[in-house]
Amino acid sequence: MATTNMIKDIINQSIKVKQDLVSDAHLVETIAKLSDRIVEAYRNKGVVYFCGNGGSAADAQHLAAELSGRFYYDRPPLAAEALHVNTSYLTAVANDYSYDEIYARYIRGVGRAGDVLIGISTSGNSKNILRAFEAAKAIGMVVVAFTGATGGEMKQHADYLINIPSKDTPRIQESHIMVGHIVCQLVESSLFPQ
Repeated sequence: MATTNMIKDIINQSIKVKQDLVSDAHLVETIAKLSDRIVEAYRNKGVVYFCGNGGSAADAQHLAAELSGRFYYDRPPLAAEALHVNTSYLTAVANDYSYDEIYARYIRGVGRAGDVLIGISTSGNSKNILRAFEAAKAIGMVVVAFTGATGGEMKQHADYLINIPSKDTPRIQESHIMVGHIVCQLVESSLFPQ
């Protein structure tokens, strides 16, 4: 049976990561700049794409839905898509080429200069996301990395690095979704002020 002390400890660990994040002026400024850049992409008829693996794929799909559906209030939809949602495509490319190619191939097919690709990886080392970043850069897309503390290999390819100050996967993922929600709120309120 779970103890209340263990539960409180987990909650406090999550709070600490968020306190470390809010204390990092550079990271907070990067979130603001990223939000502005996404607004610019939408004003130029761009699309925001998300990709990740496992729990990060779930976060990618969640955030794409917040933009394409609605966040706080009714407003026109925004073009956003999680790259893994077409399972026929995903399994075909993984089978015929390589799992490492699933996102890069898709980006080469649909990406345009000025579009935004947000790759979510707690380690920052997911090969399929790194290849997608290379493909996106070649097209002239804006590349964003949501990672853990080190940034991993994705750090050197990102125009914007959101490296959560933690090495603990669940705490990183909790903060990824929080930062994603902040970005969605800022984008929505900028494009559709009430």
